[in-house]
Amino acid sequence: MDYYFLTAFHPSGETLINERIEAESEEKAKKTGESILKEKNLYSHTHRLVNASGKLILFHR
Repeated sequence: MDYYFLTAFHPSGETLINERIEAESEEKAKKTGESILKEKNLYSHTHRLVNASGKLILFHR
């Protein structure tokens, strides 16, 4: 299992969510991250998902 970090931002730059996700693969982490964002009504906000090395997995602006 690897760790991924999901962050969403308000247009003002305020961090709205900053969560660590544990997943078996990048694809599973991406699906989990998208689910969390939709659940918290943050999917339309700027967000990113990166792995522990900093590789960008998901980005929306």
